[in-house]
Amino acid sequence: MITTLAVENYRSLRRLVVPLGRLTVVTGANGTGKSSLYRALRLLADAGRGGAVAALAREGGLPSALWAGPETSARAVREGLHPIQGTVRTEPVSLRLGFAGDEFGYAVDFGHPTPSRSMFDRDPEIKRECVWSGAVLRPAALLSERTGPAVRTRDAQGEWNRTQGAVRPYDSMLSELADPQRAPDVLAVREHIRSWRFYDHVRTDAHAPARAAQVGTRSPVLASDGSNVASALQTIREIGDGDALDTAIDAAFPGSRVEVADRGGRFELALRQHGLLRPLGAEELSDGTLRFLLWAAALLTPRPPDLLVLNEPETSLHPELLEALAGLILTACDQTQIVVVTHSRPLATALADGAGRSRTEVNTIELVKEAGRTLVDGQGTLDEPLWYWPKR
Repeated sequence: MITTLAVENYRSLRRLVVPLGRLTVVTGANGTGKSSLYRALRLLADAGRGGAVAALAREGGLPSALWAGPETSARAVREGLHPIQGTVRTEPVSLRLGFAGDEFGYAVDFGHPTPSRSMFDRDPEIKRECVWSGAVLRPAALLSERTGPAVRTRDAQGEWNRTQGAVRPYDSMLSELADPQRAPDVLAVREHIRSWRFYDHVRTDAHAPARAAQVGTRSPVLASDGSNVASALQTIREIGDGDALDTAIDAAFPGSRVEVADRGGRFELALRQHGLLRPLGAEELSDGTLRFLLWAAALLTPRPPDLLVLNEPETSLHPELLEALAGLILTACDQTQIVVVTHSRPLATALADGAGRSRTEVNTIELVKEAGRTLVDGQGTLDEPLWYWPKR
C-alpha cells in the first residue's frame, strides 16, 4: 500500500507531501489543485508504462506543467502583505514526483533537455530516478538509481551493477531495466505501478459506448471508456461477488436488479425496476443511473488493482445516490487501496461516516490555495510524512 505521495513544482503543487490511507478522500473548492494532484498520480502511472515524457509533452512540455510562481516567497508575500516579485531561477528546473509504501519507494525528477539540434528538444528529460526499500529514501535503503544515462542496480544477490548510457534521457528505467535477475526491485515497482487503475469522467451521454451493445467476452476489468460494462457486470456475477453487486444496486435503486442479455454474442445492459413490466435498456437509462452501474462494474472488479483512483465520481449522480456510492467504495476498499478526488462534501461526509462504522482506515485531505500554491488545510511542516528527494 502507498503511504506517502510527494509532488514538487507541478502546476500549483509547489511542494506537496501527503499521507495516503486505505481510503483517501481529496476535497477542496474549485481551483485548489485537486485536478493537479490527480494528474500527478497519472504521471507517476505513465512513468511505469514508459509514457511520462510524452504525457508531459502533451501538456505543453515543462513550461506549461511547471510551477509558475517564484522559487521562494517570503512570509509577507504569502500572507498578501506585499506583491509577488519576479525572480531569476537560481536552481535547475525540476519537476519531481514520488511515492513510498510498505515495501518500496520511487521518485523521478524531470528537467529541461540538453540543448541540441533535434526537433524534439522541447521534450523534458529524466534527470534522476531512484527506487528504495521502505518508506523513506536513505543511502542504505537505495536499491536502484539513475543519474542521466548512468544507472546502477542491485541484483538478486545484492551486488551493484553499473551501466553507463543504459537509458536514453526520454525513457524511464522502469520500462527499460526491469529484469528479475539484474534489477528485481525495478521490476517489482514497475508491476506495482502498472496495476494502478484510473477512472475519470466516464461518458454517459446519448452516444456513450456504455449505451451500445458490445461483443460479449469475459471482462474482469471495466474499460476506461466503459464500453464493456455489460460484460464486466456479467463477469462479476459469474466469477466475482455477485451478492455485493445485488446489494449495491438495491441500495441505490430499491427493488431493482441488473440484467445482461445475450443477443447473438453481443451483450446488452438492462435494469429491471420494481413496478415496470419490462427492463429498461442502457439507451433508456438516465445519465446518473448508468454512471452508478459503471461505478459498480469498476469497484467490484474481480481483479482489483493495487491502487484505484476515481476523479469526481459524483458527477451526474443525484444527492440521494451518494450514500449508496460511498457504500460501494467502502466495499471495494476490502480488496484495494482507493483515492477519491471529489468536490462533493456530502460524498466526503458519507465516506467518513461509513468508514467509521466499518472501521475502514480513511484519510481526508482538504486542499486550499495560498498565494497561488496548493496546500493541505491544517497541515504544518512537522505534520508532513518524512520525505527526501534524490539529489541531482
